[in-house]
Amino acid sequence: MSRSRTIDVPGSQGVAPEFLVTPETLDAISPSGDRGGVIIGSDPQGEAQAASILRSLPTRMVTVGGLYLARQLALRAMATGAWVIVATGRPAAWKMLERAAGETPDGKPVPLVQIRRLAPFDLPRSSEDTPLLVIHDGGAVPQELFPPRAPWQTTMYVLPYLHPQVSSGTAANTADLVLLQRLPLNQAQLAQRIWSLRNHQVQPLTQLQDDQLIALGNMTWTMIRLVTNQKEKEILGPIRRGD
Repeated sequence: MSRSRTIDVPGSQGVAPEFLVTPETLDAISPSGDRGGVIIGSDPQGEAQAASILRSLPTRMVTVGGLYLARQLALRAMATGAWVIVATGRPAAWKMLERAAGETPDGKPVPLVQIRRLAPFDLPRSSEDTPLLVIHDGGAVPQELFPPRAPWQTTMYVLPYLHPQVSSGTAANTADLVLLQRLPLNQAQLAQRIWSLRNHQVQPLTQLQDDQLIALGNMTWTMIRLVTNQKEKEILGPIRRGD
């Protein structure tokens, strides 16, 4: 991928800044972003596609599909220096983030990553120097436990599939960025109702390959092919649609 384009996220204040992380973290995770944001993958022309998911506005994003996509985004946010906090009912599925971040000299996990149970708790203060990605892995109908309220805080809701109740909540239908993996027809039609998609956009959602997704943003409909570097393959395994 020789060129890069940044997906337009509503209210974005220019390009994302660079953040500093420890050498140990850089050894574990190759940085996958540039000053345009976090790289998600490539478009059909082979150009890199990035999104400013860590920015100076409270941000809400949604992934619909398997855990692979959500965990890859978490790794790439870590590589830019973001704090990553995962609230989940399946902590074992996220332990690889702790292993990737490494340990402190006394053998404890690096505080860059926290895996917590699915219940409200106080979040650390986010700032330009310490942006915060909160991952809410709470099933297909998530509660709003951690709505983004502060600049440099992004809350990412991980949905395994689209549930009809999602259309009445705020997590999905007010998201600044939505990343959709392959959907069965009934869920693609539900996606059309939630995000006001056009008729010709429904069928492609049912035909995506395991390594493809559709990114929805401000006046954005972009097909993206996921790309994984060698270090990510060692941590995540091969690209896949399921968990």
